[in-house]
Amino acid sequence: MITRPDRQADLRAPRPTRPPEAGALAARLTDRDRWILRMLHEHRVLTTTQLTDLAFPTVGIARRRLAALHRAGVLDRFRPLRVQGSAPAHWVLAPAGAAVLAAEAGVEVRELGYRHHRTLAVAHSLHLAHTIGIAEFFTTLTTTARHHPDAAVLEWWSENRCRRLWGDLARPDAFGRYTRTGTRLDFFLEFDLGSTSLPRVAAKLLGYAELARSTGVTTPVLFWVPTGRRERTARQVVRETWARLPDPATVPVATAAADLLNPGSAHPSPADRVWLPLDTTGPVRVHLHELSTAWPTRTPAPGTAEAEHASPATIAGFVDLPAPPPTRLILPDLR
Repeated sequence: MITRPDRQADLRAPRPTRPPEAGALAARLTDRDRWILRMLHEHRVLTTTQLTDLAFPTVGIARRRLAALHRAGVLDRFRPLRVQGSAPAHWVLAPAGAAVLAAEAGVEVRELGYRHHRTLAVAHSLHLAHTIGIAEFFTTLTTTARHHPDAAVLEWWSENRCRRLWGDLARPDAFGRYTRTGTRLDFFLEFDLGSTSLPRVAAKLLGYAELARSTGVTTPVLFWVPTGRRERTARQVVRETWARLPDPATVPVATAAADLLNPGSAHPSPADRVWLPLDTTGPVRVHLHELSTAWPTRTPAPGTAEAEHASPATIAGFVDLPAPPPTRLILPDLR
């Protein structure tokens, strides 16, 4: 479950003249600090606003602590150029932070897949807005779930992890697991900014169909697009590809548009009643958790992973672990 890390008192230390070694940092990093390091290792980059929402009670406390972690050399930051106004600070893992994670895992930094120049390259990436948009989707979903005692985000896997696990067949932008009112929804997210051709987006369904066939697991694919107009066009294009799949029922699809969120709502969120299953002809939209019962139930083949209530996550071996700490389920196993 994605929860706020322990808000224990942050230990303050004088500014070092150079980033200390991992051993010297051990006594100065709180559980929350280590949680942030793991989040940035998994998701590459998060903004001050997103880290505040995920891990701090106020933006002031967040800024002070993040600045201290920057001085200690465990975090790096940058601000992308904007035509109007200024962007929030964007945070990435720094070498000393990677050294801490490696020391905890008992491996060398290179074994984590960390490369400092690649980490900073995200500042100039054409995909930065896409990466931040995915993070905003899950940050909003996580923070609004706190206002519902029966809701939680249990999984949030990055595009990089998804590529390592399933990249030979399907390449989702993220994998998520959301639960509310006792129902659980595993889903692949396709996050669209309107800059990719829709036929190319729809063609990804072929990979999802092959993944479902090879694993025996049915996992919904959710398309999140910027506007209702884009959604209407996307549904037409996606439906044409979906209908040509060998077994469309193995790839349930739903769509939603960001501009459908009610700005007057106290906590507008992707969990709201904005989702429209692809095989629905009417205008009735459902909440995110209601998608778990929106499609006809299939009888899984005996002996398949699905027959044992599995999911892509359990097949990958990252879930159903006893008493995990807050980030255990959403971060790579560093052992």
